[in-house]
Amino acid sequence: MTRRIRIGIDTGGTFTDVVAFDEDSGAVVTTKTPSTPANPADGFLAGIDKVLGIAEADFADVVAVSHGTTVATNQLLEGKVDALGFVTTEGYEAMLEIARQSVPDGYGNSYFWVKPDRIVPRDLVKGVGGRLDFTGAEIRPFDEDGARAVARWFKAKGIDTLGVCFLHAYANPAHEERMRDIIAEEHPDAVVSISSEVLREYREYERSMTTLVDAAVKPKLSRYVNNIKDRLAQGSGRTIPFYVMKSNGGVLSADEVVHQPITTVLSGPAAGALGAALIAKVAGFDKVLTSDGGGTSTDVSVVIDGEPTLTTEGSVGVYPSKIPMIDVVTVGAGGGSIAWLSPEGTLKVGPHSAGADPGPICYRKGGSEVTITDAHVFLGRIPPHLLGGEIPLDVDAATAAIQQLAGKLGISPEACANGILEISAWNQANALRQVTVKRGLDVRDFTLTTFGGSGSLLLCRLMDILGIPTVLVPPNPGNVSAFGLLTVDVKNDYVQTHVALQSSLDPAVLQTEYDALTARAAAALAKEGFTEADHVFVRTADVRYFGQAFEVRVAVPDGPVTDETLRLVADRFHAEHRVLYGYDFSGDDSQQVEVVNLRVSGVGPIKRPEILKTAGGSAPQPTGTRRICFEAEAGYVETPIYWRADLPAGHVLTGPVIVEEFGSTVPIHPGFTARVDDYANIVVTRSNA
Repeated sequence: MTRRIRIGIDTGGTFTDVVAFDEDSGAVVTTKTPSTPANPADGFLAGIDKVLGIAEADFADVVAVSHGTTVATNQLLEGKVDALGFVTTEGYEAMLEIARQSVPDGYGNSYFWVKPDRIVPRDLVKGVGGRLDFTGAEIRPFDEDGARAVARWFKAKGIDTLGVCFLHAYANPAHEERMRDIIAEEHPDAVVSISSEVLREYREYERSMTTLVDAAVKPKLSRYVNNIKDRLAQGSGRTIPFYVMKSNGGVLSADEVVHQPITTVLSGPAAGALGAALIAKVAGFDKVLTSDGGGTSTDVSVVIDGEPTLTTEGSVGVYPSKIPMIDVVTVGAGGGSIAWLSPEGTLKVGPHSAGADPGPICYRKGGSEVTITDAHVFLGRIPPHLLGGEIPLDVDAATAAIQQLAGKLGISPEACANGILEISAWNQANALRQVTVKRGLDVRDFTLTTFGGSGSLLLCRLMDILGIPTVLVPPNPGNVSAFGLLTVDVKNDYVQTHVALQSSLDPAVLQTEYDALTARAAAALAKEGFTEADHVFVRTADVRYFGQAFEVRVAVPDGPVTDETLRLVADRFHAEHRVLYGYDFSGDDSQQVEVVNLRVSGVGPIKRPEILKTAGGSAPQPTGTRRICFEAEAGYVETPIYWRADLPAGHVLTGPVIVEEFGSTVPIHPGFTARVDDYANIVVTRSNA
């Protein structure tokens, strides 16, 4: 009998996580396999083979594969941008050099801040004549001869990747589209991104940077995605629908995502936030912080009422990317993060990582630098093997390395290992403060959901540092990101700049603009195979007070746009502004409301796995004990070990205790209590709470 199986795969720096969902039976199967940094597609296919073997299925049963990739993110974080050309309006060739006057946080003033290198050096920027005004009306005609000369110049230079951003192309794309046609004629091998397709929104610098980032990652991401798509076809003998996670919380088919690769930055963390959001919502928690700890980094985000917070003010490394993305803060504090000594002799942890190859010293793959995982192994907090025994760990090698590092610091090995973990915990806590305290939220009002292979190892310290009352650890926490990929709808975002004061807004004009955006979204959903009856459209607007430099996004009601619609949007803006900044000007006619951007998201819904309740049962027995050090001063204590699958709903464990499962470990420190809820989540609180 043919089955219908959907697979979610999240490729991380150390492990590739895989989840298979049987749409007919509702069964969910999870597993992990080592990542293959040299060719991530190898780990990807190995993960599919492994999960199908566990599910007793084959390629013929697979109806879709969804993937969260770090290809674009890693390329940008590592600064590996190949030769890139920039074509802009004549006279504005210095746009990237001028950029913005703002200085990043952490620098007192511009004297101490060195502006990073531009993504395109000044000698690879070319201007083309022609000019539009902010309404899209043509002031000067497009210089076709100049455009051809520029295209030929880049061809002669061997620059095959180009970004095009002309002034006010968000209002009228004609000049950019003609430039692309001329490049296709004169330089047919060039990969081109134009701003009117990447980001139809004003602010020239951000629009230019987003377009150039899109162009920069397009060749590598296209090769990666097409390689996997071809290998899926070879393995199954047919074309399997292949979707890639986007930063906005949706997925897109591989055929389409190669045309908008900028949308995949931070796709892996976005999937984790969505998976954790669904799990926490089912468990009854409405205000949640997510903390996804992997081998290389920890990603944190905020979820309110089941929806992760979105932003368009994000960046990847030093590159601003003004696209809708789940608001994720990443810190270099994963299991592979390296402990090192500064020139002053102080202990530091991260952001450098040993990754999957060579990995931590205890992996026995040639690693020579102490990592967070080595500290956990030395202290006994994780078992001497990973993945249920598939990956044995060398405890003696980790011990020797910790002792050597401790000798350099003049402290005990236990104090050294605990110090490494303490620094990592504070790094994670600071990331959680960035998404809460810096945004006007009280971190103590939230439940923390920890997942990822290493995400739950320091949860008790995070509770102490931040004052968080409750932590939720989902079942199979190492696979939450891959599970999240199976909960994600197809989603495309469209934006159109329309700057106007509320008093001068014409509902009919806004209706026309929203209809045009909705038509584009509907065409994309139809191309993805969704019938018209399944189309869902979400309208929003970016709104500000006149004179402000940044906007607040608010929902726009469905139905015809009327004067009442505009009043409701203004009311929502006042309320949201008060939540974010502590004040608003509602009732003050002297401070006018201004609409800046109109947005439509087209959503194609999919069938989600159902999170089922689990049964109660008798109290299980420990699988054994292990000597574990929770505090350097207290030394090692004999601690019971439980296998998570043995814990029934309603069971309570009091620390110190260790809960182990296939892909992760949850240490419960003295003074903390762990309860298993009806959905197999572990809920951790303080014992005296």
